[in-house]
Amino acid sequence: MYIVILAGGSGTRFWPLSRKSTPKQLMSVFGGKSMLQRTVERVLPLDPKRILVVTNALQAAETRNQLTYIKDVPVDVIEEPVGRNTAPAIGLAASIIARFDPDGIMAVLPADHYIVDEETFRATLITARSVAVSGALVTLGITPTRPETGYGYIQAAVAGGSGAAAVERFVEKPNLERAMEFLASGRFYWNSGMFVWGACAILDEIGRHMPELAQALARLTFESHVWEIADLKPQIGEIYGAIKGESIDFGVMEKAKDVQVIPASFGWSDVGSWSALPEVMDADTAGHVVINASGAVSVGARDCLAYGGGKVVALVGVSDLIVVDTPDALLVCAKDAAQDVKKVVEELERQGKVELL
Repeated sequence: MYIVILAGGSGTRFWPLSRKSTPKQLMSVFGGKSMLQRTVERVLPLDPKRILVVTNALQAAETRNQLTYIKDVPVDVIEEPVGRNTAPAIGLAASIIARFDPDGIMAVLPADHYIVDEETFRATLITARSVAVSGALVTLGITPTRPETGYGYIQAAVAGGSGAAAVERFVEKPNLERAMEFLASGRFYWNSGMFVWGACAILDEIGRHMPELAQALARLTFESHVWEIADLKPQIGEIYGAIKGESIDFGVMEKAKDVQVIPASFGWSDVGSWSALPEVMDADTAGHVVINASGAVSVGARDCLAYGGGKVVALVGVSDLIVVDTPDALLVCAKDAAQDVKKVVEELERQGKVELL
């Protein structure tokens, strides 16, 4: 299997730690290695043929720097001159794989997800591969544990089961009432954004449902019959200047016919904002999650998240707060407003404070 890692996001909801040049996938959010490095190491036991990391040109140098220690598997960093969402990124990687290995199967993984049970995760990818060789487009559906309103959902044609099931439809983020109905039905899964399919199979579907993107990708020319992508950079720049951004879900998956979902339960979070960290990190006796601090003191405080910037964190008489301290910015935010942190980035952009972006 080839592994394609999507690592071009900006992570605005993780400001002020996440910046354009060093978004959350390049940061040590949990301490130790970055989320990108964790994602790569997670798949190494599968002995993949190659790993292709698709990232933004602004982040490419740091991405390469973080992956230089990977020696057992070839790693290619593919630069996008500008973000165009997931469909062009996936189509670009599929075009490269199909050129050198028309029968190649590729797993598509975001670089910034948190997974608890990595062994089960790898076993799920192997199962997905066995389904994808038939030509199906396979998506991993996370078995829901609560009526979550922050995720999109996948509805399977049948309830229950551990094997692949036909996808009936994709559903946008629901309100709480609908999310509760989804959970009770047993036919709905969280949309993880992780996929497994043949490179030629996804290119065929892009050609069917996104003909403009397919025509642009078809202009890629390769000068060598051995794996070499360095000469593609100017061509990618021309292609990306002429295409529109679109997600693979909307562009292909919601329209394709042979789509299968494999239920997955391996402890998963897309770590979409600061408020997601308490879901995947252990809290202390007061319910606090404290990261990158030299110590913590809690006096009459409960259930806060603090990123300490190496300092001692003292929380007094407060609850359900997010506090993030960096050398040039301080964030104080209610936990239930964590999704709005991106609006801070938008306002800073409007004010022209590019040094904080």
